[in-house]
Amino acid sequence: MSMQALNISGRHTPDDIIFVSRYYAYYVMPFHTRHGNQFLHCIYKKKIKCYSECMRWEELEDALEVLETEREYDGYFCSIKDAVIIVILGSLCDLQSVKKIHAWATTAHVKTFLSETFGIKRIPCYWWLLSLLAMVSPESLNQCIKQWVASLVPQLAAKLEKEEEEQSKKKNKKQPLTIAIDGKEIRSTGKMKKYDSPLHIVSAHIGELGLTFAQKTVEAKSNEIPAVPKLIKALEISGCMVVADALNCQRETAKAIVEAQADYLLSAKGNQKELMNDIEQYVQDEKLRATMDSVSRTEKGHGRIESRSAYTSGDISWQPGGREWPALKCIGAVHTRFETSKGVTDEWHYYISSKVLTAEELLHHARTEWSVESMHWLLDVLFDEDRCRIQSKNIQQNLNMLRKTALNLIRIYKRETGSKLPLNNIMFRALMNPYDLLTLLGKN
Repeated sequence: MSMQALNISGRHTPDDIIFVSRYYAYYVMPFHTRHGNQFLHCIYKKKIKCYSECMRWEELEDALEVLETEREYDGYFCSIKDAVIIVILGSLCDLQSVKKIHAWATTAHVKTFLSETFGIKRIPCYWWLLSLLAMVSPESLNQCIKQWVASLVPQLAAKLEKEEEEQSKKKNKKQPLTIAIDGKEIRSTGKMKKYDSPLHIVSAHIGELGLTFAQKTVEAKSNEIPAVPKLIKALEISGCMVVADALNCQRETAKAIVEAQADYLLSAKGNQKELMNDIEQYVQDEKLRATMDSVSRTEKGHGRIESRSAYTSGDISWQPGGREWPALKCIGAVHTRFETSKGVTDEWHYYISSKVLTAEELLHHARTEWSVESMHWLLDVLFDEDRCRIQSKNIQQNLNMLRKTALNLIRIYKRETGSKLPLNNIMFRALMNPYDLLTLLGKN
């Protein structure tokens, strides 16, 4: 298997060796799931009989064994892998900058912890730590993280399926995994002379699992449009539902998703004005809306009442532009109404999809799309990413990926343990006692 492809859907035969690390060979074992028509494979080590819940950190360490640098480095004093691990661990302790991570790593009790638990005997000085991060190839790090997440998806998807089976006794629904794609600008880079325009990073995020598994860097938001099809082509996402915001409601993006044997759900707004107007006229016609599949949900919390109503229709024969969109089979709309002490606001969102969706499915996928927005928000709130003043483009990209890796680890921990603690509380505990990191990492 090429390391450039994330195998979510799985197309390998049993006993295919898909990845070899310094310590283990990884093989493929068939693994069925009821997520749509997907067929997953469980990746396992030759030395063990089954995938262990506590292997997530060991899998990550093994994936980092093949991490490449952009110039030759012999690992003298501190290896590249050790430098990356220090940054991940520091990020898990809610440390926002490399300087704070270095200060944490050089304290006596943390040095002892790193030496005894991770075998990191030497901590580089601050400037050498930065130099090591600058050496790391962002593309290689991206591939390593994709490989790591690929090894985790089957087990996590199985757990999600069990939860859905319990719910299905009442609701009778099963959903394919949602891949949410969106870009985020690192605002501080817009003020740096080294950059012609702010650094913009497009991420692919598994909504139901809360895991970010791939990204592509572009300079300027306008370059996100051609970058998304390229990112999609680098992934194996057969059977998944790919959701994207209005910026990426583009024919080329839809074509790339269909060619990847996945389905798309794209939001139609002002950049596709004719399409949006056509759907709006259909939905706002009360007689036509009455013929559409519909569902409503109301939630109360945080001082407001939020109501969502979804409508879908497979009737697209009337749509003049329908023939121009690859495999277009469905239109939909979501009406959101917010009621607070300040009054009532409401808004409509319109969608197109390559799959005939029920209103319930539209509501699920449209809401799951916000998971990637939530991840971007956490990068700013927890790590203050928008104010990172490091000039190096490599370091900016690598820090972004390592922070996402830290968030992935916490999400997995919360899913496995059922912890209700906020992320910042979990991270604060790890900061106060580094040995709490072992539980967080699932490390024996």
